[in-house]
Amino acid sequence: MQSQNPFIADFVKLANGAAGTFAGMTREARESARERLKEAMGGLDFVSREEFDAVKEMAAKAREENEKLSERLAALEAKAK
Repeated sequence: MQSQNPFIADFVKLANGAAGTFAGMTREARESARERLKEAMGGLDFVSREEFDAVKEMAAKAREENEKLSERLAALEAKAK
């Protein structure tokens, strides 16, 4: 008595091989996409949080100074008239 049909055994081997190949292709595609994203992100010029906060503070000080100078200018112009 035959316990396993050779046709079914070959089909199972083929299906297992195809599943393994598909899993490998999926893994390869995921790794490739991850590498491309790293390369793309590495080319961008990001600033650190500390640099951003420092520039933000400088802009706030410049705005305050600009308002003070505008007030002084308005006062000087009022005197000149």
